[in-house]
Amino acid sequence: MASAAEQLAANINFGAFAKATELKNRIWFTLGALVVARIGAYIPLPGIDAQAFAAFFAQHSGGVLGMVDMFAGGAISRMTIFALGIMPYISASIIIQLLTSVSPQLEALKKEGESGRKKINQYTRYGTVALGVIQAFAIARGLAAMSGPSGGVVNNPDIFFYVATISSLVCGTMFLMWIGEQITSRGIGNGISLIIFAGIVARLPTAVGQLFEQLRTGSISPIFVLAVLVLAIAVITFIVFFERAQRRVVIQYPKRQVGNKMYGGENSHLPLKLNSSGVIPPIFASSLLLLPLTVAGFSGNPAAAGAGGWFDTVMQDIQLYVGHGKPAYIALYVALIVFFSFFYTAIVFNPEETADNLKKYGGFVPGIRPGKNTSDYLDYVLTRLTVLGAAYLCFVCVLPEILISQYAIPFYFGGTSLLIVVSVTMDTVAQIHSHLLAHQYEGLIKKAKLKGRRG
Repeated sequence: MASAAEQLAANINFGAFAKATELKNRIWFTLGALVVARIGAYIPLPGIDAQAFAAFFAQHSGGVLGMVDMFAGGAISRMTIFALGIMPYISASIIIQLLTSVSPQLEALKKEGESGRKKINQYTRYGTVALGVIQAFAIARGLAAMSGPSGGVVNNPDIFFYVATISSLVCGTMFLMWIGEQITSRGIGNGISLIIFAGIVARLPTAVGQLFEQLRTGSISPIFVLAVLVLAIAVITFIVFFERAQRRVVIQYPKRQVGNKMYGGENSHLPLKLNSSGVIPPIFASSLLLLPLTVAGFSGNPAAAGAGGWFDTVMQDIQLYVGHGKPAYIALYVALIVFFSFFYTAIVFNPEETADNLKKYGGFVPGIRPGKNTSDYLDYVLTRLTVLGAAYLCFVCVLPEILISQYAIPFYFGGTSLLIVVSVTMDTVAQIHSHLLAHQYEGLIKKAKLKGRRG
């Protein structure tokens, strides 16, 4: 039988949505912020020859640059002020979270509540600036190396070009980070995930058009296009099924007598998601892998070969052995997804704290003693679920990557992009439903005119 919340969610209609003024304001704010983020993806960097760079990118779009361009929403292919995207912020967040787990000072800050969280966020912003400067310098150096005496991508690769490029790219990343934070606090959904989501979705029509253009010219067969579409639908269905899957641990509360009446004794459950970490592991893994590969994509290109000695040699070796679709890339990708699946699950769910809360309120798992035994049991169940969740993420993200590298399917039909789009959509819709439920409950309370509530 459906719960009261599920029945209420089933009765949500457009009339209830029209009355939810706060929710509408949040949605309009989110859409406006995403539009601003997309506009920035079309503002070019100063001093760049757009046609020359477009020719260069067309030759390298099948490699890692195409993958980076997908997360940047096409900003790299146009070399705009948002070319770095939000990846430096995500990389800085990973580093800070890893340091928090090993540094007593950061761990103490985390336990201070809101003030500690603000300080950690400030450290994350400093890290974003540092990583952004490093990546921006690598991009500026690569762009300058593409130019020769007769001209090239950069009109005048002098010191002013370096300053303008680095400052523009870093400021663009910081502005995107600010937009993401504003969406999270004043809009609906997770701002950073929605920015990545918007960039992928904005490029989907172009990817579909390219696929059907190849079909029209005879480069690919209709059966191949049908197989790609079937594969995409199958992956979406697979993602939805596993994202909704959960293990319900039965929780029982003992009966207690108060006067002549008996209270308690009901059964409840503790829902443990199969994939507790959500879309975070693939995003984090992609971010860490794309950090050196972005530098290699610009600094280790053939136009720059021999211009910087050992640095260019190292960058070319990175592209050769850890390039997109290579065995080393896939192995590192799988290892990082598994690591971040366990790492992020340990952050969002604490078995000891949950067991203590159950013991405090008299709840227990049937057949398991309260306290440490309950904590060990929850940790055992969560570990097994995380193994399955990590395997599911690796399958969804890696199998399409292999097909992409073998059959040149656009990146937008890959597992990572579909996983981000589907997961972010489900999370945003769930938050919209939560706001609608809260609004309807508030309306019911007003109509009931409960005692103690002032008009």
